[in-house]
Amino acid sequence: MEDKLLTGALIVLALLMLALMPKVVKGPRFTDRIVAINAINTMITASICLLSRLHRAGYLLDVALIYALLGFTATTLLTRLLAADRQKEEKKK
Repeated sequence: MEDKLLTGALIVLALLMLALMPKVVKGPRFTDRIVAINAINTMITASICLLSRLHRAGYLLDVALIYALLGFTATTLLTRLLAADRQKEEKKK
């Protein structure tokens, strides 16, 4: 029963990630793309945790933690780049 529940949760997360892909590709603004990528990273981390429970593999939790840290770092760097770009534009005006 638990396996079916975990599999269902993984399918739902996969569908939600697919639903966010147009926002990543088109996104009216760069910030919308960053938020969508951050949401997908969070869902991937949750999926890895669910897979860890489903396969009873504790090492996958370490993988999820590293992935979450890398995702956070990437989001932070993109946000800083965006802020620096906006500051340059404001100085030009």
